Amino acid sequence: MSTTTTTRAAATTLTSRTRLLARWAGILAIVAGIVMIVAGGVVWGVVSSQLADQHITVSEDASFLANAPVTGPFSALAQADAINMHATAMADGKTYAQLEKDDPIRATVMDASFLRASLFTSVVSFGVAVFAIGVGIILALLGWATTALSRAVQVAAPQTDL
Repeated sequence: MSTTTTTRAAATTLTSRTRLLARWAGILAIVAGIVMIVAGGVVWGVVSSQLADQHITVSEDASFLANAPVTGPFSALAQADAINMHATAMADGKTYAQLEKDDPIRATVMDASFLRASLFTSVVSFGVAVFAIGVGIILALLGWATTALSRAVQVAAPQTDL
C-alpha cells in the first residue's frame, strides 16, 4: 500500500497593516534611492565643472590621456601622475620631505605635492559620486520590489473567536 502526499503551495498572507508598512517602506526606499542618484549626479557635475574651470590639460608626456582636458577622474589621475613624474625628476627622486630645507626646488616640489593632493581629492569625489549613484539604484530597485510584493500578497482574513 502506498501513501500519496500532495503538496500545495501555501499562499502568503499578511495583515493589512503589515502590507501598508511594507508599501510605505518601499516608497521611502524609492525616494531615498532617487535622492542619492540625483545627489551623486550633482556632485559629479560640480566636481567636473570646477576642474574644467581651471583649464588644466594633461601633460603631453603623461602615460595616458596626454593633452586631454582635466574634467574627469581619469584625466585628473593622469595629470597627478604627470606632476609626480616631473617633480620626482626635478628633485632627483627625492620627495618634498627628503629635500634639504634650503634647497631651492623644495618650494616647487611642495607645490607639486599640493597639486597632486587636490587632483586626488577630485578623483575620490568622483568615486563617492559613483558610489552614491550605485547605492541609489539599489535602494530604488529594492523599494520597487518591496512595493510590488506588498501589493501581490493576500491580506489575511481577520480572526474571529466563535
